[in-house]
Amino acid sequence: MKLSMNVTSTFFGNVVNDIKIAKEAGFAGIELQNPKLDRYLSAGFSPESVIPLLEGIEVSGFGALQEMDDADFRAEAERLATLGQLYGAPTLQMCTGPVDVQVVKDFRNGTLRSDDRRYRGLLGADENELIEKTSKRVALAADIAADHGLGLFLEPLGWAPVHALPQALKILDLAKKDNLGIVVDFWHFFVAGDTPEDVAKLDPSIIHAVHVCDGLKVPEGEIPDQAVSRNVWTGGGVIPLQEWVDAVKSTGYDGWWASEIFCDKTQELDFTLIAQTLRAHLEILISGKPSPKFTN
Repeated sequence: MKLSMNVTSTFFGNVVNDIKIAKEAGFAGIELQNPKLDRYLSAGFSPESVIPLLEGIEVSGFGALQEMDDADFRAEAERLATLGQLYGAPTLQMCTGPVDVQVVKDFRNGTLRSDDRRYRGLLGADENELIEKTSKRVALAADIAADHGLGLFLEPLGWAPVHALPQALKILDLAKKDNLGIVVDFWHFFVAGDTPEDVAKLDPSIIHAVHVCDGLKVPEGEIPDQAVSRNVWTGGGVIPLQEWVDAVKSTGYDGWWASEIFCDKTQELDFTLIAQTLRAHLEILISGKPSPKFTN
């Protein structure tokens, strides 16, 4: 098994400490992401200064490229792909948008003003337009990633217009890029209504990463908000983690498994302890041994 620490595991950490903790906790890889890396670079450190820190650990994925206005999207994809290549990442993450869940809530409530400058993407578009326009943007990002020797994996966010696995598969089919795939993120899939049975049918070649994470049930009719639903320890929510892990394994997938967590309590505890516990839990889940039960 190939285990990676997503940097949400050390939510308030920084690039230097995240890499150090991932190594100390026994992870073989780390998923590097903005805004932590951007904060590091904005402080005046060079991109190249990260390379020595990565000795002894792999970058399993890099991101995340977010949907934004066309004028900025290409430049951001180029920037992130360049950094991903520098750090030896095999693939770049792209999230569907809007990333800001409050924009989606405001749109539904009718309070999103026409002059609001927050990115709203394709909110209100019909399904055909959603798939067609998103596939063109994804294809562009995949081409840019390929120019840098990277794959691209799409992460449909649970609150975004493009949020479900069937939509993602249509986008991949329309984009027709050999380096394009998806991430199986348990929480996003769960709140979108996708199931382990859906995952078990996937071609493993399109799975670029797996995010093992938990969450609480989202009340019917509410927009999934990870600040609420994901505020739980991995193993303390309602997602049947073993079923999801077994579904991924049944496809023959043999790539990276990453811990991901958005729990307020863990953000205030010792980061190394949290990372070690998450790694141990991943090992138990993937090995199929009886999983421990957690309370929050």
